[in-house]
Formats: sequence, structure tokens, C-alpha cells
Amino acid sequence: MINKILLVGGGGHCKACIDVIETTNFEICGILDNEIDNRRVLNYRVIGNDDDLEELIKQDYFFLVTVGQVKDSAPRVNLFKKIKDANGKLASVIAASALISKYGSIGEGTIVMHQAIINSSTKIGDNCIINNKALIEHDCTVGDHTHISTGAIVNGGCEIGSRVFVGSNSVIAQGVKIADDVIIGAGSVIVKDITESGTFAGNPVKKIRE
Repeated sequence: MINKILLVGGGGHCKACIDVIETTNFEICGILDNEIDNRRVLNYRVIGNDDDLEELIKQDYFFLVTVGQVKDSAPRVNLFKKIKDANGKLASVIAASALISKYGSIGEGTIVMHQAIINSSTKIGDNCIINNKALIEHDCTVGDHTHISTGAIVNGGCEIGSRVFVGSNSVIAQGVKIADDVIIGAGSVIVKDITESGTFAGNPVKKIRE
């Protein structure tokens, strides 16, 4: 069955999402973007902006938030909430090359990208980005609106909060807990719990700003 989907956000992350979606059973019917109307992102036309969401939701499309998330989760959170509040259908998108355990679960509005691996008894929240080649091991939880970036490794039994960004090639050791609203810089190594929000980086990781 082919499901029709609209993408909300037309920047660089949208392009990466398009590559993934084209490997699935979703048909991209257009993009919503507030910057420029009547242009194309790769092969797909921008058909409107966020103000058109409520009317388009009535037409029974699926939606995916395709705004990226590095320093600030708020744009993705706000768009997700806007779609939910209008009773829109949020797609969960899994790349054909991703490996998802049948004993794991993926929240609505989440995208799992090329060659990502999610192992058994792991729960991924809503509106997350599990980016290319990320590995999330067994018995982990990942909160809503969290981005596990390219090549990051989350070892077994970890608890990752909501609105977290885990930078590329970071490694989180077995059983580590990370609070909500944390940013972890690329290449960091986390071997102890992070119990407060803020920006962290390094090996071993240290807090570098509130």
C-alpha cells in the first residue's frame, strides 16, 4: 500500500529525509516551507507553508517534520505539536537499509535513516531523528524530539531524555542516563550520567555551557 506524505520543512535535512522516504512505501506529494513558495527541493515542489497545515490535514495526508535539529529542538517540537493538535497523521519512516528489531518500538513522526540499527527491547519516542549509521543497542529508551546523529553509538540499557541532541560519532557507555534538553558535541565519550541540561563535549565529556 502506498501512503501519501507531505514534508514540513524544506532545508538540508529535508533532502536527507527525501533520500530515505524514496526507499519506503510513502509517496511524497509536496513540501511545506515558510521561506520560499513555488520552488522545488530535489524533485518535489513546495506547495505551501505552515499556515496551510490545517486545510491539508483534512485531505488525509501523512506528515513528517523535516526541519533539522542540532542546537534547538523547539522548531521541530512546535511543528509536531501543531500537526497533532489539528489531528494530523504523523508518519513513522524507516529506511529500507535500517535494521529494527521486531522487539523494539518507534514513535510517531520519527525517522530512522540509512543503515541505522535499533536492537531489541529499545523504545524510541515521537518525532525523533535516528540518523545514518547510528547504533542504539538493546534495552535503551530515547525520549521524544531527540536526534541521535550520524554514526553515534548508544550502548545497552541507556536512558536518553527528551529534546536531546547526540552529536556524530559520540559514544554513550552502557547504562548511562542523560537528562532532558542536553546537547552533546560530536565525537564525545559519555561514561557517566548527565543529570542536568546544557551543552557537553569532549572525551571524557565535560559541560561547556548552560
